Amino acid sequence: MLKFIKGHMESIDGIAIYPMISLLIFFVFFVVLFLWVFTASKEHIKKVSKIPLEED
Repeated sequence: MLKFIKGHMESIDGIAIYPMISLLIFFVFFVVLFLWVFTASKEHIKKVSKIPLEED
């Protein structure tokens, strides 16, 4: 099954750009997430961390 998919994908012109685009999206997402985590205010983190413990 994998050989069929690989052979089919190799026949498509310009297919090599898609793995690079997906890697770029993956990298950018985690860099932005990393920056958000380190720049978030302590008050916001405390407020969000208490949400599961609140009772209605």
